[in-house]
Amino acid sequence: MDLEDYLPRKGDDPLARLLTQDLGPLSVAELESRIAALEAEIQRTKAKIESAVNHKATAEALFKR
Repeated sequence: MDLEDYLPRKGDDPLARLLTQDLGPLSVAELESRIAALEAEIQRTKAKIESAVNHKATAEALFKR
């Protein structure tokens, strides 16, 4: 897949800006900080997905009774 496959269609989307940002001017420390922030965001997103899946399963179980 190309990078464009991951980009939102809106050009002003924060994810689009993040994925297309020029990393050249950033220092190693800035890049490491960026990685740490992105890893934290990945964990936060995974937790939200897990919460949504659990919520859906609970609702489905409730309405099956």
